[in-house]
Amino acid sequence: MRIVIAEDTVLLREGLAGLLEDAGHQVVGKAGDASVLLALVAEHEPELAIVDVRMPPGYDDEGTRAAAQIRGSHPGTAVLVLSQHIETRHVVELVSAGGGFGYLLKDRVLDVAEFLAAAERVAAGGSALDPQVVAGLVARHDPLGTLTERERGVLELMAEGLTNNGIAKRLYLSERTVEAHVRHLFTKLSLPESEDGHRRVLAVLAHLGAATPDRGR
Repeated sequence: MRIVIAEDTVLLREGLAGLLEDAGHQVVGKAGDASVLLALVAEHEPELAIVDVRMPPGYDDEGTRAAAQIRGSHPGTAVLVLSQHIETRHVVELVSAGGGFGYLLKDRVLDVAEFLAAAERVAAGGSALDPQVVAGLVARHDPLGTLTERERGVLELMAEGLTNNGIAKRLYLSERTVEAHVRHLFTKLSLPESEDGHRRVLAVLAHLGAATPDRGR
């Protein structure tokens, strides 16, 4: 997999590059700001761009704005956004643009196997949303109060992009039990069931975004 990394902190940028190269991937470009990132993506057309949310010059949402531009202009490049803090701005819009998008807190990089799996899933056209970001959306959405604690946990893992089998392994449940929880929560939220992983994520976030105004960070 060919990857471009955009991160203004040199130590983290080089650390990410090392992890990915050790896993057999090729880092074809590194950027410290959004403008260089966009130029590198246009030049190399990588399978994946890993993008920090806050970069020079404003250290605000340059990364997510660049991510939106990449997804609009380079559909063959998946985007994995990394953030130091929980931010929900632009999440629904970016995921709704189609498969191949992820949004993780930087702490997730410490679990190397999980981070690499998320990067590969996103590059393959799937989704990977940090459970804390999803929890932030869930907490602000009143109708989700009808869900049980277990159903909320399944919903958060579903939004990460996990399959029923993946959720079952994470929660130490049988796949049949997870399937039952998914059916129940979709019924409670009036959402159509789907076997397609990304469409499940879209359904969840579309429901959250429909009634949840974006309040920024």
